[in-house]
Parts: sequence; structure tokens; C-alpha cells
Amino acid sequence: MLKSLALSAAAAAAMLAAAPAAPAQPNVDDAPRFGTWGFDLAGRDLSVKPGDDFYAYAGGTYIKSLTIPADLPSYGTFQRLRELSLTRVRAILEAAATAPAAPTDDLGKIGAFYRAYMDEAAVEARGLAPLRADLAPILAADTRAALAARMGHAGAGFDSAIYGLSVDVDAKDPSTYVVSLRQGGLGMPDRDYYLQPRFAEKKAAYQAYLATLLGLAGWSDAPARAAEVVAYETRIAEVSWAAADRRDPDTTYNPMTVAELASAAPGFDWPAFLDAASLGGEGRVVVREKSAIPAIAAVFATTPLDTLRAWAAVHLIDNAAPVLPRAFVEAHFEFRDKALSGVPQLEPRWKQAVDRVGDLRGGLGDAVGRVYVARYFPPASRAKMEQLVETLRASFRARIERVDWMSPQTKAAALEKLARYQIKIGYTAEWRDYSALTIRADDLYGDAERAVAANWAYERAHLGHAVDRGEWHMTPQTVNAYNNPPLNEVVFPAAILQPPFFDPKADPAINYGGIVAVIGHEMTHGFDDQGRKYDSTGRLRDWWTPEDARRFEARAEVYGAEFAAYDTGLGVSINPKLTMGENIADLGGLNLALDAYHASLAGAAAPVLDGYTGDQRVFLGWAQVWRAVYRPDAERRQIVSNPHSPDKYRALTAERNIDAWYKAFNVQPGDKNYLAPADRVTIW
Repeated sequence: MLKSLALSAAAAAAMLAAAPAAPAQPNVDDAPRFGTWGFDLAGRDLSVKPGDDFYAYAGGTYIKSLTIPADLPSYGTFQRLRELSLTRVRAILEAAATAPAAPTDDLGKIGAFYRAYMDEAAVEARGLAPLRADLAPILAADTRAALAARMGHAGAGFDSAIYGLSVDVDAKDPSTYVVSLRQGGLGMPDRDYYLQPRFAEKKAAYQAYLATLLGLAGWSDAPARAAEVVAYETRIAEVSWAAADRRDPDTTYNPMTVAELASAAPGFDWPAFLDAASLGGEGRVVVREKSAIPAIAAVFATTPLDTLRAWAAVHLIDNAAPVLPRAFVEAHFEFRDKALSGVPQLEPRWKQAVDRVGDLRGGLGDAVGRVYVARYFPPASRAKMEQLVETLRASFRARIERVDWMSPQTKAAALEKLARYQIKIGYTAEWRDYSALTIRADDLYGDAERAVAANWAYERAHLGHAVDRGEWHMTPQTVNAYNNPPLNEVVFPAAILQPPFFDPKADPAINYGGIVAVIGHEMTHGFDDQGRKYDSTGRLRDWWTPEDARRFEARAEVYGAEFAAYDTGLGVSINPKLTMGENIADLGGLNLALDAYHASLAGAAAPVLDGYTGDQRVFLGWAQVWRAVYRPDAERRQIVSNPHSPDKYRALTAERNIDAWYKAFNVQPGDKNYLAPADRVTIW
């Protein structure tokens, strides 16, 4: 369960020296800059009182000026940095594309994969031949067992399954790996898209999309088959768990033998499914949605074979569409981006290529990342980050020690967990080995399929071995961060460590409101409503006294009610049960950043810059990283299916629960965002 948002100097130098195509010094001249001391003063809206709408006050003029690019669902700080990362990786790939036609090293392979993606004429010339080869076993499947076996190939290619398989760290024994089984089978973002009348238009668009895909592939009676597939998925949606319910690590940990699974969920050929996934030798799986798994099996067992074949075929086509001829690419865009998120224009081919080649699971993400680090991540940035992390750890320790709602017994366990946090910064210590992966500049479909298969082989190879605590689940070029509770770690890829999150040239207070609050956010995930259930070793167990747990849950519920009360104007409300972890992490992260900033002053007075005190600048730095605008469909989709609240509400809510914000900006009763002291929530 990843919750998103140390090498020696000699080892790091050796790795970078081995990276191909690296210039003598990292090139960071293209990184964005904000104002003279790290904050965009011109982006403020001074007509708004800070206490009425701090988000608008800190960045309203800038937000009003934002135009969402035609190929994006939203635009703001994260997207701006992602666009920068894409542009940088494009330069890496285009340089690598001059490698020989039959590459053997990583640099040659990423170049050949990129060339294959950009050669649209070759893709058109090959037409449906590679797709037909994958559709043939589905067409030939004349039993449910055969279809279950075909689903077992989902991890290693373009096939889909009504169940998801993964190899994860065992939450009850974090020294070992285990096979996890989760619900699946849905082609839309969330079960609500099937079941709620407000999404009827999206459901109709989905059915039309499936009919288009089947028709392009030459499937007989495509409209009727598409209608049957949607009806089948609606039945699956009816028995599937809601996204918020899937967040509880206790109820989603249900170990079973394969025999017990087969007995609990009859109607699906589990041995055939697991054998095809190359997991037949595993005698134990951890089932996530215990009641949904058998219910989905029952739906499968009572659905006509023609519908099941059509479902398997259309999901194979959907997964493969981006690497098929143009008609499939455009159909995929029309539904996946335009209908679901309101995006009016297909992104340029080069962006699609960069995404695919640089992906960790469907491309050669580490091979790209190795060059990215050498070019764009100065060693000084890593050293500065390491200093900030330890400063923050000290502030978190002090904060835990003085919380007034936790007993000494639980507090001691929390401090032990904090002390054992593993912090990873920038990039992995051991890059993935792609020597066995064949990449051809004239075979895009095959390259993409082989890359997925190579990743699945890599995942399966973990079984039976000790857990690799050095492994990364994001590439360095990813603008994000994550917390991994079973390993008790937080991870910060290189690409997020730049303005406005982190700028070595900025005023320190802005960095504390930016990257330090993000570090604090990820650290707090270890103590949010999910992460708090894992102990210092990463083991899922109850280390809280019942009274402490009740006090935590009561505070979390009050905080969640603040998010539920927002009127989004989109016909949907923020679900605090879905977003609780991210909400708690935001509040904790900002509190920790403010404490760490105060500690960094070592008793000295903070300077005043352009009339702003140090505390004010920390809060401004926090608001600046969340500046963004959304297309309505994209924001609605996020609210329904994403554990992160939209950026505006993240920026607004944390500070209004922090006393220092009221003092810093003279927020008074009567201001729209004012909360009485008794109503302000402090968790961490």
C-alpha cells in the first residue's frame, strides 16, 4: 500500500559516473523560478482577505490567469513540473534514438523504444496483425476455465482480469512477500460511474466507446456486445467495495490458501487463473475485498460465454489502443480523456512516447531515470534535502512528545516508529536490469507488451526472497512522493525537488512551506488513519490503547467534516472517508513544517521580506504549491475516485486549524474561514 504525495557519496558518484550520456554538471537552468525570494508576489489577489479565502489571497491572480493546455485535464504546480519533466525526458530519448537499430544497452533500448513509438507509419503498416494474435486465444476460449486462464496473463501483457494480482510486502510479516488479490473488472474510474444517475451520460459514452473498439477490431454485432459488457460490469460494480471501504488495512487483510479461496469463491477457476499468471506454486494469497471476491465470481459464473469473451476482447483492445493504429488511439482519447475528464485535444505523440518509455511498469523507467538524475539532480540538492529531513524528524519527535491526547504507552511506540523511518531521496541505490528485455525500433506493440511482461517477471521474482528494502516504486523523473507503511519509509523522487517545492536559492521559509511540508505530509502518512495501524517494523498490528484510538478517530472525524461541508459546485461532495489519509497528512505536514522552521531559526528573529514575516512566508509557500485549475469533469472524477481532495481544499483547510495562521494574518471572527479555537483540530 503506497501513500503518494541513503547512499554514501562514493556510491552515488560511482552510479552517476556509470550513467550514459551525462554532461559534466547537472543542467537545472530550465527549472522554474518564483519571485525574488521564492514566492510569486504578483500572483496574489490582494482584494481578498486572507481570512476569507487564503487560497485566493495567496494565488488568486495567478490562478485566474491560468489556461489549461488543450491536452491536459488540469493545470497548476504539479502539472507544470510534470511538463518540465516530460520535456527533459524527451531530450534524453531523442538523443538516445540515434543508437544502433539493434540495441543491446539501456541507452540504445530507450532510444529504440522511442523511435518505435514515433514511427506512426510503421504502426499503421502493421495494422491489426499483432492485436489479432492476442485476440485469437480469447476467440478460441470455449469454457469459463479457458477464459479464467486467459485472465491470468493480465500481468504480463494487454489482457485484463476481473481480479487484480500483485506481489506485495506481507503486511503481517514485512520481511516476506505475498501474492495479493483484489477486486477488478471495471473499465470506468469508480463503481459510482455505473450506479449513480449523475454519471448516466458517462456510462452511455463508455458503452459507445466499447462498441467502437469492437467494431474497429472486426467483432461481430459490436453494439449489442458492448451493451452486454456494460451490463456485466454494472453487476460487478453492484457487488464491489466502494473506494473508501478499501482503505482499511485490517478488513483488507484476509489470508487464504488457494483451496480456501476456491471454496469461498466458487464459479471461477482459480488454479487455471494462477497457473497462467505463473503463480500456481503459491499456496497462499491475501484477499483484499473479502465479500466482493466471491460475489464477482458468482457474476462471472452466471454470465453468458459470448459476453465474457467480448469483455475480455474489448479490455485487451482498450489496454493496447495507445500502441495500435491511429483510429484506436483517437477512440481511446475520445473516451478516456475527453468524455471522462473534458480534455479537448489528444496530447502530442512525443508525450505519449515519453510516458510509455519512461514508465516503471510498462517501459524502461529506471534506464531513463538514471540519465535524468545525472543531468538534472545536483548532489547539493540531495545533501540539502537530507538536512531538512533530519530537522523535520526532530520536530516530529518533539511534537509527538507533547501531544496531550495520547498515553505514554502509545506515545513511546509512536516515537520508536518515527526513529526507524527510512527516508529515500532522489533515486534508487540499485537500478533495474533490463538486459533480458528485447526492444526493436520496428515493433511498438511487441516492445510495449514485452516491457509489461518483463515487469511482471520482475515482480514475481520477489516471491521466496527477503524483502528488498532499497527498492523504489517511482522513477526519479516522477513529480510525486510516497509513503510505504509495510517498509516504514518515505520516498522523494528527484523531479519533485525543484521550485516551488524546493529551491536552494529561495528564502528558507518558502522551502519549509513547500518541500518540508511535503516531507512532513509523507511522514504523517505513517500516523494517519491507515498508517497508524503499522508499527515501527512495518507490521500491521494494533499498537494503540483503545482510549488513544478513540481519541484519534474522534479528532479525525471532526476534521473530515470540514471537507464534507465544502460546496464544490459540481454535484458531488468530498468524501472524508476516502480522503482522510491525505487530509490528515496535509495538516500534520504543515504543522511540522512550521515547527521545523521555528527550530531552524535557533532563537533568532526571522527576517521580514516585502512586509511578510517568517510565519506568513511559510503559509504562503504552502498555498503556492497547490495553485491549480481543473476542468469540471476532471475535478468531479477526482472527488469521486481519488483519495486526494482537489488542490484548493487542501490549501484552504490545513492552515485554518493552526493557531499560528490566525496570528500571522490577523484572522478574526467573522472572516469566512475563521474557526473558533475550540473547533480547530490538532492530530499531529
